[in-house]
Amino acid sequence: MRMEFAKLNGLGNDFIIADDMSRDIELTEAEVQHLCDRRFGIGADGVILVRPADDGRALAYMHYINSDGTLAQMCGNGVRCFAKYLVDRGFANVSEGSLIASTMAGERTISFTVDADGKLDSATVDMGAPILEPAQVPVTCEANATTPDGIPFVREAKLSSPWGDFAFTCVSMGNPHAICFIDAWDELPDALFRDPAHKSLDGLLLDGIGAAFESHPAFPEKTNVEFAEITPDGIAMRVYERGCGETLACGTGACATFVAACLTHRAQERGTVHLLGGDLHIEWDGTGSVFMTGPAEESFTGTIEV
Repeated sequence: MRMEFAKLNGLGNDFIIADDMSRDIELTEAEVQHLCDRRFGIGADGVILVRPADDGRALAYMHYINSDGTLAQMCGNGVRCFAKYLVDRGFANVSEGSLIASTMAGERTISFTVDADGKLDSATVDMGAPILEPAQVPVTCEANATTPDGIPFVREAKLSSPWGDFAFTCVSMGNPHAICFIDAWDELPDALFRDPAHKSLDGLLLDGIGAAFESHPAFPEKTNVEFAEITPDGIAMRVYERGCGETLACGTGACATFVAACLTHRAQERGTVHLLGGDLHIEWDGTGSVFMTGPAEESFTGTIEV
């Protein structure tokens, strides 16, 4: 099969996007893994197929596949790239300034700005309300806190690892996230850092501990894992994505981390989340939807035999 594609990224979180409005593209796990391989394929954190939506409200359906070939319900950076693909190729009416995308996690309303050439340069996504009840995240830990609205959630529950116990707040943004805020890096084991003399978020060896908690028994569908710290101008985080490993950015992860910061009284209403690939602006007033604003860029286009 000969497949035309575009390579897009949101803060370095990169995707292979293909027009599948005819529903002719069927990829096996092995084919997705090959496409996403950074040495033998195109290289990406995932594949997005643009398919028809099942209802009249949404412009198109975002069929998102992780780099390991597994389906994912939602991807925040991916949905901004999806919107850019639709806007830049004339699927969307630029004058309307917004569109609705269908995803496995439900519909997402996206407002956008364009540059002088009519190409999307920034998008604000209504990511929907965070899902907090443990069974729906899902996480097997019992709720140990409630929101002001009375919603039970898992707040900084201690989970074991070969490096000791870590406290995670659990949030779903259509996909599961486990967020750990570190307040004292010096107290963590030397084995977790590239340079034990300078312990920090940047020096954390995320691949090992991220993989351990991604498949921890507490997460029946596995989980995305975020380690974060509060900074003078926002929240800094790194993410180990379920089915991908560490990525430069994660939109749902940034939203989940900001929600967790609000739930643990580390942040409120709006703020900037700093990721390895750049910054996302997140807003959440404690009820209702989380709003995420950030860029999307196209790197190149091409054709490949699959």
